[in-house]
Amino acid sequence: QVHLVESGGGLVQAGGSLKLSCVVSGRFSRINAMGWYRRAPGPQRELVADLKRDGTTKYADSVKGRFTISRSGPDNTVDLQINDLKTEDTGVYYCAVDVADYKTGLAHDYWGQGTQVTVSS
Repeated sequence: QVHLVESGGGLVQAGGSLKLSCVVSGRFSRINAMGWYRRAPGPQRELVADLKRDGTTKYADSVKGRFTISRSGPDNTVDLQINDLKTEDTGVYYCAVDVADYKTGLAHDYWGQGTQVTVSS
């Protein structure tokens, strides 16, 4: 089983900054990709930022230049640095990973519980 624990959400004024972190633990042979998703008020969840094993990143157009995804240190931690927050950034942010099973090598996706980010005007 793989577990993801997110932290760093909160209430911030527009223009402010936050750093979200996600620690991945459990049994797996490797992490193929790590990412952050966001669900604004409503049912849809959108990709915010993605970091592949080879270091390539992808960002939603709405966050380019303001959000930075990175993997920190030797731990299986993925951070999302959020700068110049806008009210439309409000939502629940979820961490997700694509890992290879330690026995079969098959890829599986796992999700965190989510952390709320609220941006006030």
